[in-house]
Amino acid sequence: MTLKTMLTASIAALCLTSTASANNPDVGGAAMLEARNIIENAVNSPIHTTLVAAVQAADLVDTLQGDGPFTVFAPVDDAFAALPAGTVETLLKPENKSMLQKVLTAHVVAGDWSAADIIAAARASHDGFYHFNAVSGDALSAQVKGSKVYIYDESGNASLVTVADVEQSNGVIHVVNAVLVPK
Repeated sequence: MTLKTMLTASIAALCLTSTASANNPDVGGAAMLEARNIIENAVNSPIHTTLVAAVQAADLVDTLQGDGPFTVFAPVDDAFAALPAGTVETLLKPENKSMLQKVLTAHVVAGDWSAADIIAAARASHDGFYHFNAVSGDALSAQVKGSKVYIYDESGNASLVTVADVEQSNGVIHVVNAVLVPK
């Protein structure tokens, strides 16, 4: 391979990498690359450290690195901090692993659901809500208010999608500002 060919290939690779991340929103100031899976991007997000620790404690890393596709409603650190005092610490205890798995999988939906897909489904419904199930089996609902998308848990608690359509190699992440709590 000539120097010119190697240089051309290197520039092309840099352009492809820049383009891939330019189309994807940053999360917490960190670039989210479409070629990375959900876990690879989440560990780079400075506003998802609690979520990453919880996923590790729940032994869900391999699952979320799998083929998917998955749609993940990813609560930020502030969302976990807003839970009642001691909740996160209690959930992270080894004896509460199954409860932690239930909470986390209540944020995961099978399939690759873009914000546009969710909005269209909510607007097409008779009650203004798109009703669907998380991997945990828990019922979730989406509602559009103006230009904002809200995801509701079974108790009716709302979580605002603050960053939508963070594409991953195995699905999509929608950053949310509250933890969805299963009943």
